[in-house]
Amino acid sequence: MKMNAVDWIAWVLTVVGGLNWGLVGALNFDLVATIFGAESTISKVVYVLVGLGALYVLATVGSKVGGKK
Repeated sequence: MKMNAVDWIAWVLTVVGGLNWGLVGALNFDLVATIFGAESTISKVVYVLVGLGALYVLATVGSKVGGKK
């Protein structure tokens, strides 16, 4: 599977979101909130971008797996 730039960005955002949720669940530690501030605008933007990245991955994974285009 060859990934373009948008695929890579969505993948990275999804991994970041997954790791952040893993930290929240396991250690009650929100890395994004720690870095950017709990209620800051940039934190909210990061959360929205992670969500959009996950939606993109969900929407495109079926068309990229198994040789479908």
